Amino acid sequence: MTNMREHLEDALNDSSFRAEWDEQQAEREVMRSIVEARLAAGLSQKELAERCGMRASNLCRLENGNGNPSVATLAKVAHGLGKNLRISFV
Repeated sequence: MTNMREHLEDALNDSSFRAEWDEQQAEREVMRSIVEARLAAGLSQKELAERCGMRASNLCRLENGNGNPSVATLAKVAHGLGKNLRISFV
């Protein structure tokens, strides 16, 4: 049995999987940023959700990549974290 990282590396050898993976890079970055900022602030999902005025289940979906947040929603999350939302094109 392989671990998740090994499985991903194998899957990335498939060109169609790789194309979809690359297309979803921005979404993964948003998810990672929310989780890392929440953990750095020492907050649970429930605590951050309360600060944002949203249900914990909605925040969970954002962190798991099962949501499609608007810029307004991302701004609420940033505010709940005591941060400003910054979007950049690099």
